[in-house]
Amino acid sequence: MNKITEKKWYPWLVVVLLSGVAFLNYMDRQMLSTMRFAMAEDIIEVATSYTGPWGWGALMAAFMWIYGLMSPVSGAIADRLNRKNLIVWSLFIWSAVTFLMGYVDTYTELYILRAVMGFSEALYIPAALSLIADIHNGKTRSIAIGIHMTGLYLGQIAGGFGSIFSGLLNWHTVFLVCGLVGMLYSIVLIFFISDPGREKRPAETAEKNINQPSVIKSITLVLSNVAFWAVLFVFTTLSMPGWATKNWLPELLATVIGNNWGIDVGEAMNYAGPIAVISLAGASFIGAMIGGHLSDKWVQKNVRGRVYTSSIGLALIVPSLIFMGLGNDMLSVILAILCFGIGYGFFDTNNMPILCQFIPSRQRATAYGFINMSGVLGGAAITTMLGNLSLGVGFALLGGVTILSLLIQIIALRPKTINIE
Repeated sequence: MNKITEKKWYPWLVVVLLSGVAFLNYMDRQMLSTMRFAMAEDIIEVATSYTGPWGWGALMAAFMWIYGLMSPVSGAIADRLNRKNLIVWSLFIWSAVTFLMGYVDTYTELYILRAVMGFSEALYIPAALSLIADIHNGKTRSIAIGIHMTGLYLGQIAGGFGSIFSGLLNWHTVFLVCGLVGMLYSIVLIFFISDPGREKRPAETAEKNINQPSVIKSITLVLSNVAFWAVLFVFTTLSMPGWATKNWLPELLATVIGNNWGIDVGEAMNYAGPIAVISLAGASFIGAMIGGHLSDKWVQKNVRGRVYTSSIGLALIVPSLIFMGLGNDMLSVILAILCFGIGYGFFDTNNMPILCQFIPSRQRATAYGFINMSGVLGGAAITTMLGNLSLGVGFALLGGVTILSLLIQIIALRPKTINIE
């Protein structure tokens, strides 16, 4: 393994392999949203949008509440332990949970497993992003993060076919197969990924741990950083439309398709799920690739290059949310989805690279854990809220919130360096 880590191509191998993990991460969580109507035939509570103790909104929010609350803990752990081990165990556990979902026959069982998935998946993102940020310098950091993010987007696309696969097979089999693939892939990672900075001899590890601030000290340093709060606010407000599109866009588009084609929403979902997810994830993929490359080039000439690149994404998101929410025909809604995806890709690929301009290496996972928590809890709140509001109006209102985020990002984020060690 030491010989592999010394190769020039090793940092890119890590990115490619973790992109596979990211793919499974989002596929396993996304496909549930597109198999709702198929599952409702066996689990009646899934059929209702009611967001109280039972219902679809509560089920989707369960994952996000656990995932969000666990994120700061995951970040603190990732700053101190071997990130390879965290990634491997995280993947294995959520894949095992996905496998077990193939055997559920009650809402309670599904709800519990969804919550456990939130716990296990929370361990992954802070560890993976901080590892990629550490092994890629400022010249390739955004594009490396962008490539990793494409795994998330492709996972969304695969999850978007959940309704089709559940029709060809059945939803039980879909969960069983996807869970088994993930557990096997976690074994592959054991042999091909390492955490070079955390796999030293015991004496070297002990010395590094002595120099590492305590958990309380690390949290204090992060929370006392003014720029961190600006990043936190922007990430949280942009996570709300991000999660809204993941959880409710198929249903929003199904309503538009139903109205335009004169079919019921259940039948329209067979078309809306794949169209919504493929359009959104495909556009996000393009946005991440363009935004990552542009950011890495721009920051070499202007230290605020990453901030400006991300801001371009926010500027694209504002009108897309308004047209997504208020559009009545398929063409305008799909064009809005594509615009949103490209803008979100610009934004998504630069979050950790921007954080690296304000937070030292040994505190980045902790910082990202808090950011991830805030973003996910904001997403859980908006997911629950949209279950009780008009989806169109809710999406349009989120566009107004994004304007405020754009202004704060431009005004408050003024980095002095490309990277803080």
